[in-house]
Amino acid sequence: MTLRIKSLSGLTRIDRQRFWCIIDLMTVKLHTWDLTPEEAVRVQASLRQRLVLAWDDRSITMIGGVDVSIKPEIARAAIVVIRYPELTPVEAVIADAPLIFPYIPGLLSFREGPAVLLAWSKLQNKPDLLMFDGQGIAHPRGIGIASQMGLWLERPTIGVAKSRLYGRHAEVGPQRGDRADLLDKSGNIIGTVLRTREKTNPLYISPGHLIDVKHATQFVLDCCTGYRLPEPTRWAHKVAGGEKLPIKDDNQPSLF
Repeated sequence: MTLRIKSLSGLTRIDRQRFWCIIDLMTVKLHTWDLTPEEAVRVQASLRQRLVLAWDDRSITMIGGVDVSIKPEIARAAIVVIRYPELTPVEAVIADAPLIFPYIPGLLSFREGPAVLLAWSKLQNKPDLLMFDGQGIAHPRGIGIASQMGLWLERPTIGVAKSRLYGRHAEVGPQRGDRADLLDKSGNIIGTVLRTREKTNPLYISPGHLIDVKHATQFVLDCCTGYRLPEPTRWAHKVAGGEKLPIKDDNQPSLF
């Protein structure tokens, strides 16, 4: 049974139409979603070669945060958009999609990606850059959810992970802004282990697509306002859990 028949059967008719509409309208169509784990690994290997890990100094005025929570048989994606550098809220959307792929570490993009694309299709204000609660290239095969979705969405993306999936690093100092390079097996720098708040564990920052390590790290630090997480993913996590983004029509409040 195909994905189009089976895996999206739990969606409403409108959301099914919206999901396939966003797939059809995308300028890139990277892969189908009804894959076996073995096929997914081969897709990752192919997509890894298409990543661009360089920064082109484009203007960034809005940043999105993406968080996916898993409920029984459902993935819920939340995308929050904030102005940069003001960090004032613009928009928040959520979308639910049935889980179409088993839980396998290193292949979460195939489990959570359809919900992210469905949420993206609902956004009225598309951000210039996206931060994901997950990995960029700091991944055993060099392509986590931030990287893979960056290719789909054709936006600069950053992985902002709360724990290490891959790589090694020296000890990170205790002060906000202290950092250490995250290295792969060959000693190449694949990210930054960044202390964003004193007395909290560091974050694991890695570029996803269309950005380098230096700028990914700086954007994350710029968006940290006293909490451990940067505002885009911090609020995406809250919205995924049911909170509302504090948007006012007359005067946009700061998120912190």
